[in-house]
Amino acid sequence: MTTEYAVSGAVAVLTLNNPPVNGLGLATRQAFADALARALADASVKAIVVTGAGNAFSGGADIKEFGSPKALQEPNLLSLILALEAATKPVVAAIHTVCMGGGTELALGCHYRIAAPGCKVALPEVKLGLLPGAGGTQRLPRALGVEPALNMIVSGEPVNSELLAQVPGQKLFHKMASSAQTLLAEAVAFALEVADVRPLPLVRNLPARHPMGDAYFQFARNMVGGMAKNYPAPLKCVDAVEAATKRKFDDGLRFERDTFINLMWTPESRALRHLFVAERATSKIPDVPADTAQRVIKSVAVIGAGTMGGGISMNFLNAGIPVTMLEMKQDALDRGIATMRKNYEAQVKKGKLKQDKYEQRMALLTTTLSYDDLKDADLVIEAVFEDIGVKQAVFKELDRVMKPGAILASNTSTLDVNKIAHFTQRPQDVVGMHFFSPANVMKLLEVVRGAATAKDVLATVMALAKKIKKTAVVSGVCDGFIGNRMIEQYGRQAGFLLDEGCTPAQVDKAVEKFGFAMGPFRMGDLAGNDIGWAIRKRRYVEKPHMKYSKTADLLCEQGRFGQKTGAGWYDYVAGKRDAIPNADVVKMIEAHRQSLGITPRKVSDEEIVQRLVFSLVNEAAHILEEGIANKASDVDVVYIFGYGFPVYRGGPLNYANEVGLFNVVQAMQRFAQNPLDDATFWQPAPLLARLADEGKTFA
Repeated sequence: MTTEYAVSGAVAVLTLNNPPVNGLGLATRQAFADALARALADASVKAIVVTGAGNAFSGGADIKEFGSPKALQEPNLLSLILALEAATKPVVAAIHTVCMGGGTELALGCHYRIAAPGCKVALPEVKLGLLPGAGGTQRLPRALGVEPALNMIVSGEPVNSELLAQVPGQKLFHKMASSAQTLLAEAVAFALEVADVRPLPLVRNLPARHPMGDAYFQFARNMVGGMAKNYPAPLKCVDAVEAATKRKFDDGLRFERDTFINLMWTPESRALRHLFVAERATSKIPDVPADTAQRVIKSVAVIGAGTMGGGISMNFLNAGIPVTMLEMKQDALDRGIATMRKNYEAQVKKGKLKQDKYEQRMALLTTTLSYDDLKDADLVIEAVFEDIGVKQAVFKELDRVMKPGAILASNTSTLDVNKIAHFTQRPQDVVGMHFFSPANVMKLLEVVRGAATAKDVLATVMALAKKIKKTAVVSGVCDGFIGNRMIEQYGRQAGFLLDEGCTPAQVDKAVEKFGFAMGPFRMGDLAGNDIGWAIRKRRYVEKPHMKYSKTADLLCEQGRFGQKTGAGWYDYVAGKRDAIPNADVVKMIEAHRQSLGITPRKVSDEEIVQRLVFSLVNEAAHILEEGIANKASDVDVVYIFGYGFPVYRGGPLNYANEVGLFNVVQAMQRFAQNPLDDATFWQPAPLLARLADEGKTFA
């Protein structure tokens, strides 16, 4: 049963038991309603305690039910809460560890609440593009006060129970338990104390007032509106909390419900819910069972103390895992350590890291100039220059010194992991771990599975990614893996747009207006234009038939490699990242265009966005068909967490689903007619064409 029933003296204890977070799906709601009815019908039961098994009171509604008939099927969450309010015996919520979303709303429907210290309480629906839909916006302001409740609802962030208990005048908690271990016993004792108290207290009967009224809510709208921008839910949260202060409770409840339903069908909420599920699904690998045995990782070695090596090392130090860092020369090691210290000291200065924690992390770091000192590490990650010859030399040394069973990982962003694996006598132990720069900040980790990579290696690396707080996505082996293979097509289209009449600033502004963190030319300047140049030189030899704009090559020939040289597509002032348009770069583009005999045309922002985004979509469809990515949602996660794709659009494939794949294919066919574009590329990938013909989506 998903709700356990027990009796302790004259108190019935109802325990939600639906691991891992006691989600309130239909089966749990039905079992809970039955248990509640049983307790109310038992004459020997004088009071009821509601709690949760394991490490949660309740994490709330089952997101997979949102928008489905199950969410409305009785008893729905609203009905369950009304049943609690209508109970003729006192109901005490004993909350602990995690109490979120529908779990918090369920607790607010109880007559009394007792909380364990350290319990995280939240109404996080706004993070899914929604607002609380089972009375949260109406009850929390009454129980906690209007301002602290609105702050919780608009941010969606969890707050510790101890802090909430200190809010002046709060009626959220009637008592704080001494500890999580004694919570249930204290709740049962409290339930007996209030067993005969009548009338039973209801949150709905408490007042919801703010002394400043309209002025406060206008201030709140101004603040929230400035931060929310492309997200409709936060401002709707303000509206709903204001309704709690101005309407009768049941009218406010109807307003909340109508607003919730309207938000559920917005593309922003669909995108956020898609990502919520997608991020959690990345660890599900079809042929690697969840119970696959993992290798023990107690220590890590990192080859290279440059920007990537230092950033990678910080991830493990932050997680309390000792790191040995190798370089060929002492001065390179010293520079790397200095950069790491600078990064940590910046966190200390901002109050994000305590001095003692900083010192503890650096104490876990050991440095060496000898491969022999790495022999006991459980995992080694190379972060050396992106050249297959350099990688070969490194892996031959690692094969010589590393102990049997150690995992050998490459941070390569494009090179063939199968080739790298066969530089060793143990290809089963080799895997790609492609961190994104800056590696100590960026959340994405592409885990590249070679043809020989052992399943336990894959399972170990995926679990380790969680430990170092990365979102890991598995990719097969191909040039560029998932992310960089797609971004190459995006970059090609950006180049063609320059040839046809655009400036770098126009392209960047159009894409940034769409929601990207930065456009392709600002991104190139940040990453280093010389990196793309090196890849194109390789392409000119390997794929002479592939069409490219030569404008970026001309830029690199002038030494304009981007922010690191103070000049790229834009100019940069030392110490700042502001992109300043350069008139000479525009003249260079115009001169190149003229040399090709191209008459510039006006290109709309809509065309710019479609060509760039749909180039990602088409290449992703090829990647899926080839089995490089396990599922469409993995591609979306890569682009959200690694490439600045707008979160509220849910990733390139989710966005394509929203546009409609038929419409995507129609646009691609138009682009194929453009003589200055690459007609071959715009032939829809077979998977995309098939889905469009069948009226289906990537989902």
